[in-house]
Amino acid sequence: MLMQSREAAFAQAEPRRPAAPLYLRIFVALLALVAMAVPVLLVSKTQRVVVHKRPPVVISKRVVPRQELPPVEPIKLQEVAPEDAREINAAIPFSTLPNPAARAFHLSGAADSQARAVDCLAAAGYYEAGDDAKGQRAVAQVIINRMRHPAFPKTICGVVFQGSERSTGCQFTFTCDGAMLRYSPSPAAWQRARDVARMALNGSVYRAVGHATHYHTNWVVPYWSASLEKITSVDTHLFFRWTGWWGTPPAFNRGYAGVEPNIPKMARLSSVHQGDETNPLEAALQGDGSLIDPATIPDSAVPNPVGAGLDANHFLVVLDKKMNADAFAALAIKTCGERLYCKFMAWTDPKLKPAKLPAAPAQTAAMSFSYLRDQAQGYAKALWNCQQFKRPSPLQCMRVQPPALAPVAVAQPVAVATPLPDAKSAVAGPPPLAGVRRKTDPAPTTLKPSVSFTLAAPKASPTPTPTPKN
Repeated sequence: MLMQSREAAFAQAEPRRPAAPLYLRIFVALLALVAMAVPVLLVSKTQRVVVHKRPPVVISKRVVPRQELPPVEPIKLQEVAPEDAREINAAIPFSTLPNPAARAFHLSGAADSQARAVDCLAAAGYYEAGDDAKGQRAVAQVIINRMRHPAFPKTICGVVFQGSERSTGCQFTFTCDGAMLRYSPSPAAWQRARDVARMALNGSVYRAVGHATHYHTNWVVPYWSASLEKITSVDTHLFFRWTGWWGTPPAFNRGYAGVEPNIPKMARLSSVHQGDETNPLEAALQGDGSLIDPATIPDSAVPNPVGAGLDANHFLVVLDKKMNADAFAALAIKTCGERLYCKFMAWTDPKLKPAKLPAAPAQTAAMSFSYLRDQAQGYAKALWNCQQFKRPSPLQCMRVQPPALAPVAVAQPVAVATPLPDAKSAVAGPPPLAGVRRKTDPAPTTLKPSVSFTLAAPKASPTPTPTPKN
């Protein structure tokens, strides 16, 4: 009872608060609803922001000057998804500079060499662009442009298979990723590719790609793409040229070598590429069927070059007679390393190895092995002295050098002794000249004297004086 009276007293003492108006309560409720709905609406309607995985290497935009040959980088792709690659490629603007067409090219050389060029270009067109004539024409034009540019080999096959001996150094991926072993074109598709190649090598120009030397599909991003000028697109392929002078028509001034190398990788497609000819890791190492990897050659076995400068690309080597002849090529390739030009000459007899170049004819004839690499020509060749080492193919043999002939002695003229004149003739001096009359001479008679000839003693033959020519 006491507690109830106290609560009643407190209730009477505390003033009552008035209730909030209804409209105010409705406004607060609406405001809370809007505060929750707006963020949800913004999140659902805002466009998705794609964060691209950018390459770890900063791409240089440096323009290579005319005095410096631009480097040819191997194909290396950024690790991005195809949909992201398309957005990155689309963000690279097309060049606004003129895009003139390339000059027409006309193939020359022997018939077998021309056939090899056609098949190399056809293989590049098919494996790079598929059975699509327009794409194949674009690829063929890029390869011809490269062949004319000083930064690339001077043959069609040399351009197509540049770097194909290395799994990560090729310029066209089909030459080093095993595509040529996984599948082959049908006979009809191969004939169409050859027709396109033959046209490109006999004056047909694909104007759209201009002087492009690089291209890639739009779902990949090579590291070099942002450093070049993007000039056009053909379906899903984007085409690029070098910036500055090296991308202008005057830079494409190299002549065609005219002799196409034999590419063993082409043997499955082309009968004119069958044989044991070049390519250092596939043909130069061919011996009894086994291949010797240059990586197995120890660094301690690599000799020093002849000297500095140009001689830094020349090696004169004495081979161990116990060394397997198949390892000669592996040693040569290991020695040459990454040199674009390298000449490796070796002898098994140290007495016949020259101390410096050039070698004497006898030393050249006694050479046991030679290896020559000329990247500018797309050429690499290993040759053995088959008189010293038996090889499975004559194509691996050096040309037999004729023996050095001893110099022929030239007979010298023999002087014939002339009798000494007597004292009287010595005093009188030389005989008088015929036809010259002197005061002391007797008067001529009216009778004609008899003509007589006196044979003078033979004199020593003087050294003949060459007659000057006009």
